[in-house]
Amino acid sequence: MAAADSSSAALRRRDLCSRGIRLAGKMRSDVIDLLDTYVERQGLDASASVAVVEGVPVAAVERWDEQTGTQRLLENLAAYRAFRALLAQMLEEQREQLGEADAALGRALAAVLLQVSAFAYHLEELLRLESRGPPSEEGAGPPPPSHLGLFERKLWGLGVLRELAQWAVRSARDLRQLTKPSPGSSLAPSPAESP
Repeated sequence: MAAADSSSAALRRRDLCSRGIRLAGKMRSDVIDLLDTYVERQGLDASASVAVVEGVPVAAVERWDEQTGTQRLLENLAAYRAFRALLAQMLEEQREQLGEADAALGRALAAVLLQVSAFAYHLEELLRLESRGPPSEEGAGPPPPSHLGLFERKLWGLGVLRELAQWAVRSARDLRQLTKPSPGSSLAPSPAESP
């Protein structure tokens, strides 16, 4: 009976990871489309350089191959919860600045916000499956720095979207790593495994 439960849990985890990889791929595609629309509608140069953006989770990680599966899930969940708050703030600002004049950008932002929320829920399901419920949310993520002018806010939004696209790539890699068999814990790849 225990073996059947373990096998069932492994199949469920593999299914959730596979669906998560597809969701991350779709989200990345939609974020890239949104980036194009955002750059055009905000009058920005697509090659504009944006420094590290305050309050935005960074997808790059040192020693990626040394992370456990649980660490991967927790970092992804924290990032998508932060992006949910950041995108909601961007959507609110976009509506205040442009009103209904740019409904296409608003719809695209809202659609990506829904995908980010769905992906965060998906990650919570994976954590529940591992008998480790998701951590509680401490509240909404930090709003953009209020001292920024209009142009800087546009660049801030560009930075948020670029980093979200990078997170979608990292999330797919993390979920692929979780589907690899590993000794010991079901979600803990050995340090020798590489992405």
